[in-house]
Amino acid sequence: MSLIKKPSELTTPTTLKALLYGQPGIGKTTLALSAPDPLLLDFDGGVHRVKAQHQTPTVQIKSWEDVQQVLQEDLSDFKTLVIDTAGKMLDFMSVYLIKTNPKNGTAGGQLAIGGYGARKAMFVQFLSQVSMLGLNLIFVAHDAEEKDGEQKIIRPLIGGSSGGDLIRELDLVGYMEAKGKQRTISFDACERFYGKNTCDLEPLINIPDATNDPNNLMSLIVKRYAVAAHERKKQNDEFNNLMQTIKDNIDSFVTDAGTANDMIPWITDEVEHIWNSKMLASRYLSDKAKSLGCTLNAKTKLFENKKIAENA
Repeated sequence: MSLIKKPSELTTPTTLKALLYGQPGIGKTTLALSAPDPLLLDFDGGVHRVKAQHQTPTVQIKSWEDVQQVLQEDLSDFKTLVIDTAGKMLDFMSVYLIKTNPKNGTAGGQLAIGGYGARKAMFVQFLSQVSMLGLNLIFVAHDAEEKDGEQKIIRPLIGGSSGGDLIRELDLVGYMEAKGKQRTISFDACERFYGKNTCDLEPLINIPDATNDPNNLMSLIVKRYAVAAHERKKQNDEFNNLMQTIKDNIDSFVTDAGTANDMIPWITDEVEHIWNSKMLASRYLSDKAKSLGCTLNAKTKLFENKKIAENA
């Protein structure tokens, strides 16, 4: 069976991979736990700081082997894994990589240059494994400030200089901050902070006070993401089906310059185009005409059979 798939055959992920970051104590973990049916993997021992009414089933991680064991268990009661914190999780990965292969580490016990590549591969494998289990994945991270020339930018404290490579694997990255008593989160990237918004969320979202209001914001965002993914799949299918119809019509109808010219008004006036389908259809028609030995008259913008073009 061929591994090559047509665009219409590609699978569209329906689970979300997100990162929430901000200052300590702003409520990152509580917000992450508002995702549907969460299981918390507590890497930094901070679960006791979550208010009792928001606590959920938790695994207090002591080694990366604990994570491997959890992923082998029956997780059918859960829809989301919450990782608190992403930075600590990477530390556990580093320890495991050095323990299993000392070449991944330095004499001082730090991750060697080659070890960073191994950790990224391990991170991507972890994402894939969780996705195959049908679980959403929400990372929590602290924030850090870095300088880009004269500009200061706030970024997630994850993976050091390799953090950008890891963030690229995620669907949403949101920065939490407080403005007075109102907490907000933004997934839009800007000159002040990192962000990633793949489902057209609002530029700034108010975070409800979970003391009095339902703690369900991430559940709503997960639902929005699933709807957006479904809509993208639907639009992609419509586009691919339209392009296949256009190609089939051109291939079956066009046999010379005259029939190629007959296709032009159909493409330009009759077809309800999607995205750049008009441009692609015109290009496909031109290629078909050329394969039949036709040329395009630059003045009339019509195709001519080769002999007519030569006599002209």
